Amino acid sequence: MCNRPTLLQCSARWLAALLLGLHGLGALAQGQGLDAWRQMLQQTATSAVTQLNQGLGSSARVMVELGQADPRLRLAPCQRAEPYLLPGLRLWGRSRIGLRCVEGPTRWNVTLPLTVHVIAPALVATGPLDAGTPLLAEHLRLADVDLAAEPGAVYTDAAALLGRTLARPLQAGEALRPDRLRQRQWFVAGAQVKVVARGDGFAIAGEGQALGQGIEGQDVRVRFENGRTVTGRAVGEREVEVLL
Repeated sequence: MCNRPTLLQCSARWLAALLLGLHGLGALAQGQGLDAWRQMLQQTATSAVTQLNQGLGSSARVMVELGQADPRLRLAPCQRAEPYLLPGLRLWGRSRIGLRCVEGPTRWNVTLPLTVHVIAPALVATGPLDAGTPLLAEHLRLADVDLAAEPGAVYTDAAALLGRTLARPLQAGEALRPDRLRQRQWFVAGAQVKVVARGDGFAIAGEGQALGQGIEGQDVRVRFENGRTVTGRAVGEREVEVLL
């Protein structure tokens, strides 16, 4: 399965293909709404998605859903239009894409809703589960879910979830994501912990005393024997990671 970081890289390739296709649309319908060339947009997006699927492998399916434009919208004649990404938005789940006229008597600028669905196998609840439930093998099964429908990664290895406690209720068929799980406490304040400092192509390990509780994924300060302190992230049993 293509994990989320890989999918974001794949989305960049998909975007390049999409923009290339849109750039070649040519002249738009004279004085009509976006629906006049909607089919061409959808065909271009579908072609780009086909290229993206080749990078994801057979376990994931990617679909692009072009949203509806305002039916009252009427555009002036345009000889050449260019698509663009709206600042702060990315092509993952619900998003938007812009289109502006760059060659014509009237320069216009519009946006369209766009939804990217990424369907792949992930662990889901076999039935309704209450908050506070310790997860057992019988609580989990693999099913196809939309990875882009919600933020957060998904899980495919049941062994990594067994014994974990739910932080919130789950409905039958709902995917397990990190925010559904109660954070683990890896160590207590005052414990001796291993500190691993990682940089580009290297890692250095040492030991120190935790100055706070080691809650999974949260930052904690560690003091070394020489009195120096660093701040890192609790990543495992008595282990802190510092990214340089």
